[in-house]
Amino acid sequence: MTDEEKNQLSVFEARVRQLMFLHDELKAQNKALTEALDKKEQSLQQLQHDYNELESHYTNLKQARIISIHDSDVDDTRKRISKLVREIDKCLALLNG
Repeated sequence: MTDEEKNQLSVFEARVRQLMFLHDELKAQNKALTEALDKKEQSLQQLQHDYNELESHYTNLKQARIISIHDSDVDDTRKRISKLVREIDKCLALLNG
C-alpha cells in the first residue's frame, strides 16, 4: 500500500467514526424526543380526561341551577322546567312521528 492509499484509508476511517458518532448522538436525541413526546401525550390525555370531568360537572351544575327552587326563583324555575318538558315532548314527537 502506498502512502497515498494509507492516507485515504485513514481519512475514510476517521469519517466513518465521525458518522458512527453522529449516528449514536442522533439515536440518543431521537430516544429523548420520543420519551418527551410520550410524556406530552400522557399529559394531554390526562388534561382531556380532566376537561371531560369538569364539563360533566358544569353541565350537572347548570341542570341543578335550572331545577333549583329558591323562593324568589320559583316562577323562573317553573318556566324553565316547562320549557324543558316542551323540548322533551318535541323530541319524543319527532322520534315517534
